[in-house]
Amino acid sequence: AIGDVRLVVSGHADRSGTDDYNQSLSQDRANAAAQALVAQGVGAGTIEARAYGESQPVFKTADGVREPG
Repeated sequence: AIGDVRLVVSGHADRSGTDDYNQSLSQDRANAAAQALVAQGVGAGTIEARAYGESQPVFKTADGVREPG
């Protein structure tokens, strides 16, 4: 047996929009990814969905600039 497994799903946003909007958007993204994993059979109790908003963008841009990816 492998033992306990814990997955962390991280949601991010670019720096366009307000802080509150980007935090909510990144939480929605993390939740959607977690739900997709559950739909594939991963136990919901093993997944933690974290939202980083614009505090930790995947691609750094200037404030107010959209990341085109």
